[in-house]
Amino acid sequence: MTVIYEVNLHIAAPVADAFADWLPGHVEEMLALPGFIDAVIARDEPTDDEATTWSVRYRLQDRQSLDDYLAQHSERMRAEGLARFADHMRATRRILTETRHLKAN
Repeated sequence: MTVIYEVNLHIAAPVADAFADWLPGHVEEMLALPGFIDAVIARDEPTDDEATTWSVRYRLQDRQSLDDYLAQHSERMRAEGLARFADHMRATRRILTETRHLKAN
């Protein structure tokens, strides 16, 4: 069953442009890992000059693919973002099980 791994990143204004430039390449690296199918990157509309929230939703083949990522790759994949933006970001994550994937006609 397909699994969605959602990462929400709250990025402070001083590094927002640098983060926006960095994120697509990071997501491409994630998609090269075994079990990753695709990803959607979305950004909220900032309501102030304090922070912007980015959300990345990765779809993986199954829960085992996610467990393998978490055990073997997550520390390395998180390290670069933390090194660049740690003082200016906060991340939250959640795991969802896809129950239906509907498409418009």
